[in-house]
Amino acid sequence: MDGVLLLHKPKGMTSHDCVAQVRRLLGVKKAGHTGTLDPNVSGVLPICLGKATRIAEFLTGTTKTYEGEVTLGVATTTEDADGDIIAARPVDRAIARAEIEAVFDSLTGEIEQTPPMYSAVKVGGKKLYEYARAGIEVERPTRRVTIYELELLDEREQFVGETVSFRFRVTCSKGTYVRTLAVTIGERLGYPAHMSDLIRTASGPFRLEDCVTLEEVERRAADGTAASLLIPIERALFHLPKYEINDKVAEKVKNGALLRLPAFFEKLDGPVVLVSPEREALALYVKHPARPGLMKPLKVFR
Repeated sequence: MDGVLLLHKPKGMTSHDCVAQVRRLLGVKKAGHTGTLDPNVSGVLPICLGKATRIAEFLTGTTKTYEGEVTLGVATTTEDADGDIIAARPVDRAIARAEIEAVFDSLTGEIEQTPPMYSAVKVGGKKLYEYARAGIEVERPTRRVTIYELELLDEREQFVGETVSFRFRVTCSKGTYVRTLAVTIGERLGYPAHMSDLIRTASGPFRLEDCVTLEEVERRAADGTAASLLIPIERALFHLPKYEINDKVAEKVKNGALLRLPAFFEKLDGPVVLVSPEREALALYVKHPARPGLMKPLKVFR
């Protein structure tokens, strides 16, 4: 049970609850997810099991893709449909498709975001939502995130009604709050807004169509075939460069030995996956910071 389980997280459960249920169903001690989804958000939730928990940090930084819905006319405390209404203004004009697309274009690239009060960002050792629940407003740190692509999924040319909703697809960097993006879209169109629906369709290389439900995990655990649901560590790290070593060197790697730095590695800044002749991931190695010409182990898996 060493690998990554691609779970289609259902709405109504926290990411932590999903991990706990998978741990119970599969009888594993070590498990952790690679990027929190809010309880009201469904979609791709990669869960690392066993030795794969050691690669979680190399999966959390990947880009994410979401499909969601913005609703204009109402703003909420949580910036999504679960919060209390804090502002309302009927949409009193027709909004043209071109106007929405222009706003989307203006938000594509590197932008600044202030995390919502109802979020897990820590300030002064406490999570923001803890302050929010106590009715305390604190200064929040602004962060820079990247919106790689923002696309309108609605075919209408004109949007009318007291409230207006439209769907979108966004591919963004780690740390982006799509709730906050929805609010910003509304602000630029001149109305209070919130995110009324969201599903994560991709997390790095992992896609929604490759995910399994908790019901499927339970069924496969019952018939003893759950292990086949896991993505091996080497496949989960396929976005990193690979370096194949022979069996003799592999024994040194398993003991955490320093190795001579391959010439191709000189230009790389991140880790390299050392793989056996059988293409099993043995370890992650990085350039030694103090000894030129050598590399040292970052994580040893086997």
